[in-house]
Amino acid sequence: MYRTHTCGELNLSYTGRQVQLAGWVQRIRKLGGMTFIDLRDRYGITQLVVKEDSSAPVREAAESLGREFVVTVRGEVVERSSKNPKIPTGGIEIALTGLEVLNPSRTPPFTIEEASDGGEELRARYRYLDLRRPPLQEALMLRHRMAQETRNYLSRCGFLEIETPFLIKSTPEGARDFVVPSRMNQGQFYALPQSPQQFKQLLMIAGYDKYFQIVRCFRDEDLRADRQPEFTQIDCEMSFVERDDVLAEFEGLICHLFKSVLDLEIPSPLPRMPYKKAMEQYGSDKPDIRFDMLIHDLTALTRDTEFGVFRNAAYVGAICVKGAAGYTRKQLDELTEWVKRPQIGASGLVYVRCSAEHDGSVSYKSSVDKFFDSQALAAWAQACEAAEGDLLLVMSGPGMKTLEALGSLRLEMGNRLGLRNQGVFAPLWVYDFPLLEWDEETQRFYAKHHPFTAPKPEDLDKFYSDDPRDLEQVNANAYDFVLNGTEVGGGSIRIHDSGVQERMFRVLGMSEDEVRAKFSFIINAFRYGAPPHGGIAFGFDRWCSLFGGSESIRDFIAFPKNNSGRDVMLDAPAGIDALQKKELGL
Repeated sequence: MYRTHTCGELNLSYTGRQVQLAGWVQRIRKLGGMTFIDLRDRYGITQLVVKEDSSAPVREAAESLGREFVVTVRGEVVERSSKNPKIPTGGIEIALTGLEVLNPSRTPPFTIEEASDGGEELRARYRYLDLRRPPLQEALMLRHRMAQETRNYLSRCGFLEIETPFLIKSTPEGARDFVVPSRMNQGQFYALPQSPQQFKQLLMIAGYDKYFQIVRCFRDEDLRADRQPEFTQIDCEMSFVERDDVLAEFEGLICHLFKSVLDLEIPSPLPRMPYKKAMEQYGSDKPDIRFDMLIHDLTALTRDTEFGVFRNAAYVGAICVKGAAGYTRKQLDELTEWVKRPQIGASGLVYVRCSAEHDGSVSYKSSVDKFFDSQALAAWAQACEAAEGDLLLVMSGPGMKTLEALGSLRLEMGNRLGLRNQGVFAPLWVYDFPLLEWDEETQRFYAKHHPFTAPKPEDLDKFYSDDPRDLEQVNANAYDFVLNGTEVGGGSIRIHDSGVQERMFRVLGMSEDEVRAKFSFIINAFRYGAPPHGGIAFGFDRWCSLFGGSESIRDFIAFPKNNSGRDVMLDAPAGIDALQKKELGL
């Protein structure tokens, strides 16, 4: 037996007991003739003490120790003279009668502490060491709790956890697939699933009316803080449901996870917002509603002007930043440069300060005073519900692009003013997305979500129109779960009629041969009694990171990739030898 207890378990109630612990040496302190050792495992830290009258073998073993040595120790639980109230074991220490080194350790390349001195790349190379640190241990324990609570809740609701294949057929209309060459069928390839979309629909056709799995998905796309080439979804599907049935079912899961993991009561039903309103007021289809600062349309108020930038713009909009009229010219110039960054893509920024005068009136100072008098600026302020002390930030350009730029600026100002508190949660549903997106470069429509999303029933006439203007107005029977400005889940009512599905493929510009080659199996399946069905997939890694108060999902994945999609610990991806290539026909 290496241990009778863990390093986070013992307290004063164990005083006088003989115990055995095992773990890693966190730190060593020598005070006179005594040596204090902090022993760590994933449960906590316990202080060990080697005294002057300890046995010679114990003293000699203690002298040989270094950081991260793996040891097992025996001794008596005694009360500490100098207690540490910050840890559960801080009232006791172990007076050692035995100490055995199970495995020595090299000096680690960075400190394994709450806050490490190692850079991100270095810690990624030694991820197995980084995972010993308490923040990452807490992150993975939170992930475990969320997974268990999800499984238990959905099982109680009658969902069956069913696994689907990882080696499937490559299909278009999404991110790039990761492909796997087949040795037994040379020249042919599997693809790793971007999601189990078609399989869960087939399970509905097979009669399994409530399905879920916590499943690995794979997408070969550019990475950022909240993306990884392999990630995890809570994937769910239900039969004989409409949109509101799905939202009600999974609001239950959402509220359950908030309560069971964070002990927070989330009022239900959750707020709901149509896509059009989200874009017009927040400049985003995943609005952060923890703070106001809405976007206001000033287009009509800026038409009759000599200022060509506004007069010729398709859209002019503004946000009102409360209490920010004192922003300096330097700060405003910096904001102007910020919106010109390629990620935002704006051509510039106009500001209006709303300042109080001595007589109690409000004056307006703008970067475009040459073109707009106080009366015009006052009308802008009224439209934006601005008062004295507020700052208007105005942008112009193409409609959707300008709204998105204002949405990004809104979030930036929310960050600068401390309005995006990670301890505050504001969930909502966004619905009625466009079904299709037109791409100018390829001159064709793409599915906004995926090609199995059903159009809203009331838009079917437009869906069957050959006029692109009608098709652009078709709404999808789709919905997203948004939390604090992050899309955590997305789903839809699916197409279950073979004729509607064939029409969707035609709208997306696929030929009959292409549809037959890639999707004939699911179209045929629809002809064998497919029930109405719909579902949702939650980004499990994202949800964990939000619950853990982090903007990055990496700390909530045991072995993540870096921004280039590399595993720097394993040095993968890597080449394969000539024999493997020959066997694969490459």
